[in-house]
Amino acid sequence: MKVQIDSERCQGHGRCYDLAPGLFGDDDEGYGTVLGDGAVPPGMEHDARRAALNCPERAIELIEEA
Repeated sequence: MKVQIDSERCQGHGRCYDLAPGLFGDDDEGYGTVLGDGAVPPGMEHDARRAALNCPERAIELIEEA
């Protein structure tokens, strides 16, 4: 699984990096960013899904890999 943030939709609420600090960070203006290449390490899938479900703008996309 990978995560990505649609920067056009993100409004900087910060729920992603509050709920999943191992996957998301923030930029200088407080908008969410994906850490690393967006790959979700084993055992962190729940955090990724929770962050996506709690994003008010639905700016977080989860990409399931085969």
